[in-house]
Order: sequence, then C-alpha cells, then structure tokens
Amino acid sequence: MAEIAVRAEHLTKKFGDFTAVDDVSFEVRAGEVVGYLGPNGSGKTTTMRMLLGLLSPTHGSAQVLGYDIRHQPAQIRPLVGYMSQKFALYDELTVFENLDFYAGIYDLRGSRRRLRIDEVLHLVGLEEHRKERAEDISTGWRQRLALAIALVHDPRLLFLDEPTSGVDPSARRVFWDLIDRLAGGGTTVFVSTHYMDEAEYCGRLGIMNLGRLLAIDTPLALKTACLPGPAWDLVLDPAALIPALQALEATPGVSQVGLRGDHLHAITRAGVHSAASLLAALGPHGQGAAVEQAEPTLEDVFIALTRRPA
Repeated sequence: MAEIAVRAEHLTKKFGDFTAVDDVSFEVRAGEVVGYLGPNGSGKTTTMRMLLGLLSPTHGSAQVLGYDIRHQPAQIRPLVGYMSQKFALYDELTVFENLDFYAGIYDLRGSRRRLRIDEVLHLVGLEEHRKERAEDISTGWRQRLALAIALVHDPRLLFLDEPTSGVDPSARRVFWDLIDRLAGGGTTVFVSTHYMDEAEYCGRLGIMNLGRLLAIDTPLALKTACLPGPAWDLVLDPAALIPALQALEATPGVSQVGLRGDHLHAITRAGVHSAASLLAALGPHGQGAAVEQAEPTLEDVFIALTRRPA
C-alpha cells in the first residue's frame, strides 16, 4: 500500500467565533491527485495553510510527509510546493529571472540550478517565453509560471489552491494535463477547485461546505453513494420550464430538480420513475417534451450532500 503523504485528524480552525474548518479528517496517499471541491469560503484555503504550517490549528493534528504541522513546519516546507490563489510573481522580472530567484531561495546552485530551471520551463511549456517579463504574458502563461515556481525545487508534494481560477476552459484543460504528467512522475498533488467539471479529473475528491468535509472518495463512488437513484434530462418548451420545474418539485420520488441551461435536470429515487412517468408528471407543461436518462454529475452530488441534515 502507498505511504501516506498527508494525514489530517479532526483538524479545526477558528477565528474568534467563526469556524473556518470544522473537525476535518482525511488521508492523501503518495502519488495521488486529490481534489478539494467547494465554493469560496468553504474552508479549502484554510485547510491548505494549516497543512503547510502557515496557520496553527485550533484543534486537531496533521502530518505532512511524516512531519507534524505544529512542531515541524520548517522540515515540511522544503519538501512541498505551494501555488496560492494570488500568484507570487515579480512582474518586473522575466520568466527566467522569476524562476532563478525562487531557485535561489531553495538553495539550488550552479549547474543543478540551471538544469532544473530548464527542466521546469520545458515541463510547463514556457521555453519560448523565458525572456519575457511576467507582467507582459497572459493570465494562462502566468498561471504556468506560478506552477513552475512551485515546482522549481522538485517537491514531493504539491499544494495547488484554485490554480485555474480566472482562465478559460481550454487553458484549464492544459493545466490539468500538466497535473496528470506530474502525478505520473510520482508527485503527490492536493488541489482545490470550485469548478465541478475539473473535479472529475481527480483520483479522489473531498467535498467541502461551510468548513465541513462532507465526503471524500472517487468521483464515481461519490455519485453512487450520495445519490438516491438515476439522473434525468428534460428538454421542453422554454415557456414551460418554470411550471414544469414546480410540477416536478411536487412529484413524489423526485429528490432534486433544477434548471441546467436550457433544460431541466432531475434526480429520482431508484426504481420509482421512468421517462414515461416523469413525462406524465409534467402534465400539460410536458407537451412536446423529451425525457431521457442522463449521467449524474458532481453538482448533483454537491446539492445532495449540502441538503442533508447536519
């Protein structure tokens, strides 16, 4: 069995009367890509900052790469890379100069320093931008530079806090390809996100809300365990969407229903409904409607978990 890279036990952080992280426990195995999914303010960043030794827990404990976060933070930091939500770039320096500066902070010297900078530039695809100033490159390239800085000392464990926030979907996909390559090379990755689609790329996924870890498992296992039955897409006349939504909300056996763009998406309890019975439940609002079973999503899982009583 793979070694445990991160072990958190009853981790809690309070700021006065406000509980930012509430009794969180989980493990991350070496070589995994583990995601932390939740809205802004759900406790993702606070959890990371405790694991990095930047914040002291109010209660609970954690070990990162075998070191205690309370008593041995200095031993943890050289072994991990951290990409924060706000990229720590020096805009007036070039791409190469930013990397060279941070390599120096991690005490990389001589030929090893130059070789590692070249390796990281190649890994993230920044070779052709090495002489450009950080302020002159696009958000997507700045994002890659921030990742390169987190990688320059060849860490065993990488913490990425909302690394794709603010970039377009194609740039996000490229970034996740990089994460896959890193994991394939043995790097453990702990990454937070609020994007439901990219959470699907994680090997395991923890779902956070209001400081609590609601569940952690593979995306497929979460969909299986947390949803009561199948998902359905219902396409109908736009004028009928709202009354049809209200009709389904009042239908026994429909556990959740909502608007998804130009159609309705519903979750029903197992064995209760078919396409025909859902169509019948729409009544006069279902004229010309199409109903078909759909793939459940992590958004379905998040809604189901957050509606459960505490």
